Amino acid sequence: MTSEDMTSKDMGTEDETGQDGNAAALRASVTRMVEDLAAKPLAPGLHLVATPIGNLGDISLRALDCLARADLVACEDTRHSGRLLAHFGLKARLLPYHEHNATNARPKLLAALRDGAAVALISDAGTPLISDPGYKLVREALAEEIAVTAIPGASASLAGLSVSGLPSDSFFFAGFLPPKSAARKTRLKELAEVPGTLIFYETGARLAAALPDMADVLGDREVAVAKELTKLHEQVARGGLATLSEEFAGDEPPKGEFVVMVAPPTQEQKEASDEEITAALEDALATESLRDAVQAVTDAFGIKRKRVYRLGLALQQGRDQGEGEAR
Repeated sequence: MTSEDMTSKDMGTEDETGQDGNAAALRASVTRMVEDLAAKPLAPGLHLVATPIGNLGDISLRALDCLARADLVACEDTRHSGRLLAHFGLKARLLPYHEHNATNARPKLLAALRDGAAVALISDAGTPLISDPGYKLVREALAEEIAVTAIPGASASLAGLSVSGLPSDSFFFAGFLPPKSAARKTRLKELAEVPGTLIFYETGARLAAALPDMADVLGDREVAVAKELTKLHEQVARGGLATLSEEFAGDEPPKGEFVVMVAPPTQEQKEASDEEITAALEDALATESLRDAVQAVTDAFGIKRKRVYRLGLALQQGRDQGEGEAR
């Protein structure tokens, strides 16, 4: 039978057979990998285990193996983590470890680690320590020369960045911004000149207030706002900060947590220092009047003329004073 003689039914059957073959091969491969992992003892020390941010299929075999064999699993919420373990048929000794009890729980974990235990640290979702507790525990474990191992996996910040459409060669993760507008704007001003994509986490209740503050401080940059990452109803809104500020300004705040990614500043948006402006004015004043020099530098930097004029006037007065003293 030639390829032209094959019916769609025949082709479908072969395709399904190929899929079945791949599925069988995958099951066999996963079984071998699990057996290989189980054959090796779980080393004592602190294991930082990433867990899914929504889709349970994103958990790794190493993560499951570690959680299955750890002497102790430190987690933010024992009920939440208990359900995660139960989904995979696992049981573990769980110890709550979160920002409210860390001071009391950390010595217990360190004592277990000193005794040679294998302790797994997980967060409610994603990679531990990324806007979650664990930094001080890792620092103190390392100070006592206790082994610390990363078992990588899902991260909402990186998942969001990868689908944002914004530059990913350089980025800065800033976590959650302050809840109050004044403090939030102060923090945004500190981040305004970062030469990379900014990544924030934000709650649905604060998103409508945070976006306009970003627009006020950072300008109308490109932004991507992601929610339900890796889940069935994953959504990513893209546009300018001004546009998305209006879109999320409804009476009913959205639910859940969001990943907000803001594009780096353009050349025009980068804030020049007084020293840079003064140097440019000195060059311009060598051949132009103060008025023309101020206008040229204002246009070159894309900044307010009033600021350039103030610096130009100070520079001109300094020159005049110097010439007077020389006489």
